[in-house]
Amino acid sequence: MGALRWKDVLAEAMPEALAREIDIFETQIHLRKEGKIEEKLFAETRLRRGAYGQRYDNGQRHDGEAMRDLAFPSGALTKGPSTLWDAPGMQRVKIPFGKLSATQLEVLAECAEEYSDAILHVTTRQDIQLHFVHIDDTPDMMRRLAAVGITTREACGNSVRNITACPYAGVCNDESFDVAPYAHAATYFLLGHDDTQDFGRKFKIAFSGCADHPCGLTSFHDIGCVARVREVDGVKKRGFEVYVGGGLGSVPHPAKLLDAFVPEEELLPTMQAVCRLFSRFGERENRARARLKFVIKKMGIEEFTRLVAEERAKLREDPRWTSFLEQGDGAVRETALKPPSTLEGDHGARFEAWRRTNVRPQAQPGYAVVTVKLPLGDMTSDQARALATIARRFVGDSLRLTVEQNFAFRWVTEADLPALHRALDEIGLGEAGANTITDITSCPGTDTCKLGISSSRGLSSELKRRLTVLEDRLDPAARALHIKASGCFNACGQHHAADIGFLGVSRNVGGRRVPHFQVVVGGEWARNAGTYGLAIGAIPSKNVPEMVTRLADRFVAERKEGETFSAFIQRIGKKEVRAMVDALAPVPAYEADRSYYSDWGDPREYSIGDMGVGECAGEVVPYVLMSLAAAEREVFEAQVLLDEGKPAEAGQRAFRAMLTAARALTRERFPDIGEQPAEIVSRFRSELVDTQLFHDPFAGAKFAHYLFRAEREAEKPDDAESAHQRIEEAQLFVDASHQCYERLVQAPAPVAAQ
Repeated sequence: MGALRWKDVLAEAMPEALAREIDIFETQIHLRKEGKIEEKLFAETRLRRGAYGQRYDNGQRHDGEAMRDLAFPSGALTKGPSTLWDAPGMQRVKIPFGKLSATQLEVLAECAEEYSDAILHVTTRQDIQLHFVHIDDTPDMMRRLAAVGITTREACGNSVRNITACPYAGVCNDESFDVAPYAHAATYFLLGHDDTQDFGRKFKIAFSGCADHPCGLTSFHDIGCVARVREVDGVKKRGFEVYVGGGLGSVPHPAKLLDAFVPEEELLPTMQAVCRLFSRFGERENRARARLKFVIKKMGIEEFTRLVAEERAKLREDPRWTSFLEQGDGAVRETALKPPSTLEGDHGARFEAWRRTNVRPQAQPGYAVVTVKLPLGDMTSDQARALATIARRFVGDSLRLTVEQNFAFRWVTEADLPALHRALDEIGLGEAGANTITDITSCPGTDTCKLGISSSRGLSSELKRRLTVLEDRLDPAARALHIKASGCFNACGQHHAADIGFLGVSRNVGGRRVPHFQVVVGGEWARNAGTYGLAIGAIPSKNVPEMVTRLADRFVAERKEGETFSAFIQRIGKKEVRAMVDALAPVPAYEADRSYYSDWGDPREYSIGDMGVGECAGEVVPYVLMSLAAAEREVFEAQVLLDEGKPAEAGQRAFRAMLTAARALTRERFPDIGEQPAEIVSRFRSELVDTQLFHDPFAGAKFAHYLFRAEREAEKPDDAESAHQRIEEAQLFVDASHQCYERLVQAPAPVAAQ
């Protein structure tokens, strides 16, 4: 179907707000193609819709299917695409706290098949990523997703990323309470919020129902929330232990305790206050230091805590802070499809092996959570459709994506476990070993990421292949180890938080490049990733499997009763491990063994010359410029409406464009401005017109009066002539707003008293 047809077909199914956002993005694509939006601004715009550029030269999946020919079927591509329009990219799809319905999974499968390479990739943030998607196809795809309640908005860019949460929330035996309603509320409260639009970099939030397990990983998030229950005046009260300033990246920082108990009704305003401070104090020039962790490191957690309390006291009351508490958990509530039951009888060794690693009893007797182990986080469109069918048969819509890149069925009645396993086996997803040494987490690495140095997916695929062969003979202590791999130092594979981690680097040997991985040990996956590991030396990529074998064997042979791998490493000391690394560090001469000079899954001679500029966060674009660009887009839309014979709507859209520009400028001086036209116009008049800051050097306040007149005449519908005039005035007003902003930047005015 063409874009217009999809828009018409899905018009009634799409929520109005989502439909409007997608129309806006489609217009922005059109304006960029016409050169009416500069590339820097459009890059941040598309990133905030989850649309990335991606690496194409190493385009292959490590399940054996080469993707380069699929992306470029002509085979004629011998040189890199020069622009975003020439090559497919990646589309990230937000799945808040990993919760999916069967219908949503089916639509994602269709989109992967029709717009992508028929593979759905689950990320460590419980997102879905589709690779090799052309930018022109994204509005169509977004409409299809919106029709089933999925948005890609703020999936990337300098924004609040997908909020993650424990996939066992609500069914866990150890949780304080179900955190899913709170993750859901935080997602939609912060999505598109004014106070999250002017960040210098990305912002990540996670929820955990307890402090002991790794399911929420709150220690390396900008805001980490751990569920707590406290007795107040004899009544049990829900709240959260809130941490701030965590992060991995090249230099990991553990999150600091902000407050040991934030009452549930104070959770969202506390988050809002933290976001405002990050927006205000976050780095703008140096992206490498633009995360919240550096703000807190600079000022100290005590001062930051004081400022959060001060900022919270200033906030304008918002009914959304507590409305979700009054509404209950209806937005995320799950009900069992079948009554509880128990499993009886012998169902064979293969089933029992799968049950030991992939099945977890729920807090509700007679039910279990089943984890489907996805190789490298991938499932095909056919497998995704089959999973949706299986879900309808066994659990309905009780589905989750996990931070370990797997898929989970919740509320499986125990008697159904053998039948569910057989159904998974039939689609190639019945493998045991979820959350074990063979269940390896990996970032995209050199397959599709522009920053990838070494092939983390290729390495992970090889490790999985070798370890799976040995799995039945592995000691239980070795089987329980976690391995994570990142293709570069940015830690998207979370290698710091693994028992054994690897990060891709490059070394020059005899004038030739050789792919290497730094070996990272000492990390802890438990206690919400309570301890970070350290890199202790690099070895060639082809020696990594041997390194894993030696570390696991030594751990099994020398560990004390009940000793964790992290404690074992600390006991024997890093020098011992470094000696093991040194033994595997030598690289044979090129003439002796050329295999060392190519990466896993790629027969070509290794090179890093095809690396590009990463798009993880995009460039910093001030909120006011994003808003002024939105105002320009609204003027354009008004022109389209007028051409379509809708003068009244065109006039209103032109007025809306002026309000958008006026609010953007006013917000620079009055951050708490609301969205009502009367308040915008009043504040614009007092803050910018009465102070003569908006006055054009040649026209004075003339352009401001276009807005004032449009407000006075807002109830009077425009005819074709008056709408045309309104559009002309709106364009002049927006142009004047740009000039005003430039003057304000050159000579910033003091913030008005609040």
